[in-house]
Amino acid sequence: MKRLALLACFALAILPVAAQAAPASSIAQGHNTLAIGMFLVFVASTLFITKWAARKNNSVSDHYAAGGKITALQNGWAIAGDYMSAASLLGISALVFTSGYDGLIYSIGFLASWPIILFLIAEPLRNLGKYTLADVVSWRLAQRPIRAFAASSSIVIVLLYLVSQMVGAGKLIELLFGLHYSVAVVMVGVLMVVYVFFGGMLATTWIQIIKAVLLLAGAAFMAFMVLARFDFSLNALFAQAVAVHPAHDAIMRPGGLVSDPVSAVSLGLALIFGTAGLPHILMRFFTVRDVKAARKSILYATGIVGIGYALIIVIGFGTIALVATQPSYHTPSGAVIGGVNMVAIHLAHAVGGNVFLGFICAVAFSTILAVVAGLTLAGSSAISHDLYANVLRRGNASERDEMRVSRITTLVLGVLAILLGLAFEKQNIAFIVSLTFSIAASSNFPVLLLSIYWRGMTTRGAVAGGTIGLAVAVALTILSPTVWVQVLGHAHAAYPYEYPALFSMICAFAGTWFFSVTDRSARAQRERMLFDSQTVRCEMGATHGA
Repeated sequence: MKRLALLACFALAILPVAAQAAPASSIAQGHNTLAIGMFLVFVASTLFITKWAARKNNSVSDHYAAGGKITALQNGWAIAGDYMSAASLLGISALVFTSGYDGLIYSIGFLASWPIILFLIAEPLRNLGKYTLADVVSWRLAQRPIRAFAASSSIVIVLLYLVSQMVGAGKLIELLFGLHYSVAVVMVGVLMVVYVFFGGMLATTWIQIIKAVLLLAGAAFMAFMVLARFDFSLNALFAQAVAVHPAHDAIMRPGGLVSDPVSAVSLGLALIFGTAGLPHILMRFFTVRDVKAARKSILYATGIVGIGYALIIVIGFGTIALVATQPSYHTPSGAVIGGVNMVAIHLAHAVGGNVFLGFICAVAFSTILAVVAGLTLAGSSAISHDLYANVLRRGNASERDEMRVSRITTLVLGVLAILLGLAFEKQNIAFIVSLTFSIAASSNFPVLLLSIYWRGMTTRGAVAGGTIGLAVAVALTILSPTVWVQVLGHAHAAYPYEYPALFSMICAFAGTWFFSVTDRSARAQRERMLFDSQTVRCEMGATHGA
């Protein structure tokens, strides 16, 4: 508890101190004190939750899965909190601001992923797994190679997602609160380590719940105030947006963001199936008591996320109607102050004044803190539970040793996240986000799906196919216009499309199939014979089957 108190005091003290040393220019010019005050209230509340959760965080089950004691409703809110990052509110609003109708493709893609998880993944995952994705895919396959692959793939996804969140956090807080970029990154890293190190999954869950409630409440109020300006008429809102946008009625037609069908299909595949491969989302199924609660969790999460994205439609077009025409939110050259990703922040000020602006600033920061905490827990569990306990120690590690490794890993991931956030400050992080979903859709998802539903999959096929999917996704992303031209400065892209998922997923499934059907080893035959026992357990749970 003394260590928690020291870290908590540091986390609470660093923000006002940094604000004194902050540059004068920020989005919240003159209102930093209000935003920081609201954020301090959130941080103090979450640290109190962490202290409470630390008393209950006494075992591996508590640390990874909150002892399976989270209710379906609580888990639904936590899943929604894990899923709705600052990019949901700020990023999608910015896409609608620039591209209109096409900016909503992300909302639709993100939401469409949940029926896939509900009907294909949720029940087998809860019945076969214990703490991580690797528990599921290794049920009938060779433990060490498949766990090594699943853990490695999950760590890559976690680190990439952490980079995007940390860089986004630094830039966002630099603008919103007037903090130095490096101070913001260090502060986020320290807080996420505190949450996970001491509170484990229980603290992370409640932080996600609080953050989801705040985010949904803020979005609902903002959407309500936007509609109030137009007498609660969507037609009037859209008409005003069309009238003031430079593209006029073109913003209500598709084609503004994704112009070719290959990129559209590839992006859709990444968004829909990538979610089913994100380790920090899949971990949440192990925090509830049984399969029924897991299904209910998805239903609650789908409803919450759906409401959130419906509100963002109003917010997105509200930014066009109410921000695009206001000179006070633009530089003399006409650019949006702070960049286009800040249009939702400007809208908060336009409809709610300084108080609501401070609230949204605090919510944006709390959103990032909650997401990075979930990612850190997923990464530490992959290393401590899969790599250490089951690969290196061959399942013979004690709970005490596993907990010790998990906490050491949490500290290491915190340091890595800070260093990577500082190193990638000047880089374009858009490709990192798309790469994260593409890798999840091309490595974790095919292996998870085929391990559950295809008798013929073998260890060799799973490792080879998943590795091929991961490698192709990374290679095509680097060769795409986003990286090859915009980041690396080449004249033409070697791969002409923006997103790799269409081709990398095909390679992953084809590689898994080929290397499985050509595997004639005795081990492969045993793995195929275990499929029936696995199917029984998928349907009936741990009290039945093998």
